[in-house]
Amino acid sequence: MSALSDQLVTFAILAYLVAMISHAVEYALGNARKVSAAAPARELVGAGVGGPGGTVEEPAPPVPTRPDRSAARAALAGRIAAWITVLAAALHLGAVVTRGIAAERMPWGNMYEFVLTVTWIGAAAWLAVLWKQPSLRRLGLFLTLVMVLLLAFAELKLYVQVVPLMPALQSYWFVIHVSTIIFASGIFLLGVVPAVAYLMRSGWEQGRRSFPYTLARRLPAAAGLERLTFTLHAFSFPIFTFAVIAGAIWAEAAWGRAWGWDPKETWAFISWVVYAGYLHARATPSVKRNVATWIAVVGFLTMLMNLFGVNFFFTGLHSYAGV
Repeated sequence: MSALSDQLVTFAILAYLVAMISHAVEYALGNARKVSAAAPARELVGAGVGGPGGTVEEPAPPVPTRPDRSAARAALAGRIAAWITVLAAALHLGAVVTRGIAAERMPWGNMYEFVLTVTWIGAAAWLAVLWKQPSLRRLGLFLTLVMVLLLAFAELKLYVQVVPLMPALQSYWFVIHVSTIIFASGIFLLGVVPAVAYLMRSGWEQGRRSFPYTLARRLPAAAGLERLTFTLHAFSFPIFTFAVIAGAIWAEAAWGRAWGWDPKETWAFISWVVYAGYLHARATPSVKRNVATWIAVVGFLTMLMNLFGVNFFFTGLHSYAGV
């Protein structure tokens, strides 16, 4: 089962890569357009009025339009990308499930398994968003890029063999705390994609034509991207809050104190404060939307620091999670 899980991860990365390429094709071909052959707007027709040789103007018959071939190809590439993303997510889920079967536990015992599950939550949440709002499909280019990068990094730098869960983690709080942290992190992972896209698109709509704003000229409207960013963060933040509280309760039961400013705890608190600041800024009319969105991006950077930086550069009571 462990070997099968490893193979499924490899296939999932390849599928996400193919989906990313298909999205790139859709993105490059641009918006659907209709073109028509040039035709005179008016035609002089002799009508026998207005004196000898008099004429009147009558509209020329309409010239039928035909779909732009590049637009049709773009739409086809987008649909293919969406279905390949579904396939990639299915392979990804299979990798998570078989890893858990091989370990005979929930597959969240180390950084590799954590990243594997968080990225699947992000992909599954994206497919749910895409099902509800197909007009956002072009965001799939950036989402699949994130999937490829994170999964490849996990395979190359974080991979560890399947081992039993350490005694310190053998508690029902492990399922409660870690599952909610994973779910919230996966939604935050998805949420940062429209956040960055919004910052680029709003710049484009304001007339900025330099890099990276030029990447956003074929993205959905900035207002829709900003609303999606807020919706995802507003949904995930209460779950993240519960996860932090559950972690404190577990720490009280395991170590005799609810909070000890362990590096992992400290950065979780920093992330919570930043995301709370984003939601407060978003609800404050005097704060510009792009300023609030930058706070959301900073929040995700603190999450990355908590996941990678703390585990690589600090030691603490959470170091048993391993790499």
